[in-house]
Amino acid sequence: MAPPTRREFVQSWAVAAALGTSRMRSFGSEESKASDEGLASYQERRRKELWSLLGDLPWPHRASPPKVLKTEKHDGYTLERLVLDLNGIEPVAALLLIPDKRQSPAPGLLYIHWHGGMYGLGKEQLLLGVDAQPAYAPVCVEKGLVTLAIDSWCFGERKHEDEGKSGEEDAFKLMLWKGQVLFGMMMFDELRALDYLASRSEVDPQRLGAFGMSMGATKAWWLAALDPRVRVCLDVCCLTDYEELIRTQALREHGIYYYVPSLLKHFQTADINELIVPRPHLSVNGRLDPLTPPLGVEKIRDHLLPLYRKYGKEPDCHVELFDSAHVELPQMRKLILEWMDRHLIDKNPATP
Repeated sequence: MAPPTRREFVQSWAVAAALGTSRMRSFGSEESKASDEGLASYQERRRKELWSLLGDLPWPHRASPPKVLKTEKHDGYTLERLVLDLNGIEPVAALLLIPDKRQSPAPGLLYIHWHGGMYGLGKEQLLLGVDAQPAYAPVCVEKGLVTLAIDSWCFGERKHEDEGKSGEEDAFKLMLWKGQVLFGMMMFDELRALDYLASRSEVDPQRLGAFGMSMGATKAWWLAALDPRVRVCLDVCCLTDYEELIRTQALREHGIYYYVPSLLKHFQTADINELIVPRPHLSVNGRLDPLTPPLGVEKIRDHLLPLYRKYGKEPDCHVELFDSAHVELPQMRKLILEWMDRHLIDKNPATP
């Protein structure tokens, strides 16, 4: 018997993954509905399970005080250039944008940069933007959002090799040898960055948002799933259903950082995102974007909406596809700004 071709292997694997997922116990399943476990306790248990897949993380590390390298005065805001001790392994360069006009205390936003193969950019995307997404610094100033952005592993000032892709792959391989997972270390840093943002005297720790595009989007919804302090999740162009990604043979579309060992034995994308319920979640994606196969986006949406209807408010979940590729359209930004106003800027929003 001839060995299967690559296409046959991938297609058979996708079927196996789908069958395995059908046996999983998501909170929307009949098995879970028949149990006495409530949403909060279910989510707490599943968060621990999700963290357990992210490798050996430096939980015992206690951060040393941040270092302010430079304070810059700009039109309408102050910018602090910082070095944060988030993980005890390597220092993390960061930007903190503090608008002149803001509430006291002000809402805080964790801005998470994209990948895009732009290893030298990192946190500076907040200030500079990219062709696919104009800069968000002016938005944060206008909205009065105290905004923190860090360099992710292998990006910006943490790019340690001239060839960024090689540096990312080397970091992934070395971490595996050490029992670590690159994406896990990335998420740990974002969690600790959120700790720092919440600790700032200018910030209201009850009004924290996570926002990003592409890799930043994936990290935003993972962080919101892992940490209930994230009051609103705003993600652009990366709500990817794993089964559809396999079925469409698009695994190559995502960088190596994206892949977490054994994840599909425990979670599909919808299972992770249901850990955000009932907190507000806006996800905007491109129907023509190979990173987010549209059938998968619709499947996640259809899984989440009944949960929001039952445990919160259906309007607090908005997952939408636009006729675009991997780019933030003006219509997308309009929605994002509306959600910022409603769920972060408003001091007294209606409770879920």
